[in-house]
Parts: sequence; C-alpha cells; structure tokens
Amino acid sequence: MAVKMWAGRTAGATDKLADDFNSSIRFDQRMYREDIEGSMAHAAMLGAKGIIEQSEAEALIDGLGAILADIESGALEINLECEDIHMFVEQVLTERLGDVGKKLHTARSRNDQVALDLRMNLRKETDEVVALIKEVVGALVSVAKDNKQTIMPGYTHLQRAQPITFAHHLLAYCMMLLRDISRFSDMKARMNVSPIGCCALAGTTYDTDRYFEAEKLGFSDICLNSIDGVSDRDFCVEFMNCCSILMMHLSRLSEEIILWSSWEFKFVELSDAYTTGSSIMPQKKNPDMAELIRGKTGRVYGDMIALLTTLKGLPLAYNKDMQEDKESVFDAVDTVKMCLGIAAPMIATMRVIPENMKKAAQEGFINATDLADYLVKKGMPFRSAYKISGTIVAKCISEKLVLETLPIEEYKAFSELFEDDIYNEISLETCVAKRISVGGTSLESAEKQIEFVESELSK
Repeated sequence: MAVKMWAGRTAGATDKLADDFNSSIRFDQRMYREDIEGSMAHAAMLGAKGIIEQSEAEALIDGLGAILADIESGALEINLECEDIHMFVEQVLTERLGDVGKKLHTARSRNDQVALDLRMNLRKETDEVVALIKEVVGALVSVAKDNKQTIMPGYTHLQRAQPITFAHHLLAYCMMLLRDISRFSDMKARMNVSPIGCCALAGTTYDTDRYFEAEKLGFSDICLNSIDGVSDRDFCVEFMNCCSILMMHLSRLSEEIILWSSWEFKFVELSDAYTTGSSIMPQKKNPDMAELIRGKTGRVYGDMIALLTTLKGLPLAYNKDMQEDKESVFDAVDTVKMCLGIAAPMIATMRVIPENMKKAAQEGFINATDLADYLVKKGMPFRSAYKISGTIVAKCISEKLVLETLPIEEYKAFSELFEDDIYNEISLETCVAKRISVGGTSLESAEKQIEFVESELSK
C-alpha cells in the first residue's frame, strides 16, 4: 500500500475515489528519469552545503541510482497506487535507506520538484522533435533534388497560376520547417532555467546553492522569483504553440499530398506502405496517413487551448489545477512525434509523376503572363498586352488548343508584334528558367535554396 508522504496535518486517509481523482502517477511516471536525476543533483547540493552529511548525500545518490537502474531493467515496477512519481521514488528510497531516505526532501517542495521534472522532460523532448523535423526536411530536400526541372503548375486560390518546379514547391515547406526548428530552439532557451530551490513558493531558510543544482542539471540559469518559479507554465504553453505551428505546416503539406495523389491530379503516387484500401471499393488507395496527420493537427491545437484555459484564472502560486498541464503536454508531444515519424518515410517513398504535372501546367495556360510580358518587352503597354493575352487564351479554350500550339498566323491577327520567337518565350521551360529573381523558381535559385537548407540541417 502506498504511504502518503504528506500525512501529518491530516490523517492521510482520503477516500479511494478521491485518491484516484487526485493521483497523477498514471501519466507523470514517464518523468521517472528526470525526477531521479533531479533528486540526485539535489542530494549532491545538500551534501556540498553541509545541510546533510556528505556520507548521507552519497548514500542518497547511490540509492537513487539503484532505483533508476532497477526501473529501467524491469526489476522495479512503478506502483500506480502512489500519488505521483515523486512520492513513489521517495517511498522506495526510504524503504531501502531508512531515515537517510527521509532527508532527501530537505529544502525543496513537490511544487518546485514537478516544475523541474517537467522542464527537464520537455527539454529532452524538444531535442527529439527537432531531430524528427530534420528527417522530414531531409526527405523533402531529397525529393526536391531529383525534381529541380520537373515543371508543375503553381497555384493561387487552388487555380493554376504560373509554372514552377516541383523542387521549388517542396522547398517552400523546407523553409517552414526550418522556422519551426528555430522556434523550438528559441523556446528551449527560455525554458532552460531551473526552478529547484524555489520550494513551495517562498524559498527556504536553508543556505542552499540553486546555481549548483542548475549547473549540475544542465540549466543555463535559475528562476529569479520563487513564486514565478513554481507557478510558471509559460514554457509548456510555448512548447505547445511551437507544436501547433509545426502541425499546421504538416497539415498543409498533407493536404497537398492528398490532392496530388488523387486521380484528379495524379502528380504523385504514395507507397502502398503508407496507404490503405477500402473495405468495399477494390480500386481505392487511400492516403490515410496524410489524412491522419491533417486530423491530428486539431488534437494538438486542442491540447494547447486546454492548457491555456486551465491557466487563465489561476492566482499565484501553485494550484492543483496545474496538474492538468502534463496530460495536455504529453499528448501533444506524443502526437507530434508520431506524425513526424510517419511523414518522413511517406514523403521519401512517394513516386513523382512528372508527365502529369507538365500536362496540367500546359492545359492551365499558366504561361499567359509570359505571353503578355512578351508584348510589353516589344513596347506595348501592359494593360493592352494583358487584354490581348486574355483574348488569345479564350480563343485557345474555344478551339481546344494551348498557347504553344496556336498558329503564328493567329497570333499575328491579334498583333503584328508577334514573331516566331513567341513559341520559345512561352515554353514552360523558358518561363521557369526566366524566373531569375532571388527565391524564384529557376534552376539556379532552386540549387541555392537546396544548398541553404542542407547547410541549416548540418548545424
């Protein structure tokens, strides 16, 4: 039976239903490593400052190390009857060391302890998320390198607009995801301050060394206000904000993959490994993984809104409402990692169908702007050139032609400025190659963007 370490002021005899309602060990047990490592640093500080005997500190550290090893080997099973992971670790330590184990909690509270564990956990999760983002970017860049001259329609309003390359389109997502990496990095720097030593809210009467513990645990600084240290969950909200923006990017990409893999587009074909069939329609190949990424985006948004709503009316300092932070945060990080983990191989294994992309580009009259520019370069005002170009497009549609197949005589009927060189000027290859402005869709620009993305990935 789990012992309530806080029994004293009350008998600790809560109703079973209340125990279950109050307990968080079902979800905070995943922080066992952070809890034990934090406690080891705390024990080391207590010994270094003479608050407990050095031999006692060493015994605590050895005992905590043994608990960690036993949990990871399976020799010690976490007792779900304990209130939380902190109580479980302390209870086992006390059972093994006796009165020495009871000295571990000197000069700290569960309030600063849980804040410490959560910061350490999310610091680690941030690194794992960033590594997974880099895998997705790597997959996108690999496909882009193979498609630097694969012409496709670029869209606005989901209407064919201007010719671009598939590489250029995919590189846009690389830029989004690189910003996500930067956001997580910025957030991690603000999160990486230690709350341990803030105690319940007011600090402690012991002569502790908070900087000692912070340095030992890899923090860059300490929380400078003890009330803020135990009540701050900005880092959780900011982490989930980063997750939400990342999921928005993954969702947009997934939406396009869903469109591209449909029969109406057929720009790409997804690997059988990342699609499913229909239970009734044998011809179906459904992009379920992309759809699930798109769907799970709403779930991550919900996690962030849930925590914001929980925090919005809380007075300082710690309140039990804040126990609700972990389920939202853990669900968000697990969902994000799962989506990133499936996105990278789904992208890497999809088959690009260049001929369908080019056919769509030709039928969309997306070189009409270049047709107008041709006349402008020969001296015609742009608005006049725009009108003539639109009229020519209408004629091509009515006669089931494209700009490249309209006879030169027909062009000259609209303007004597047209010469035989019009066909080279409006070829899709020329239209793409001429987009030489920095960040444009030309081959040279795509190569520079790829070089930039790969240099960022190597950091």
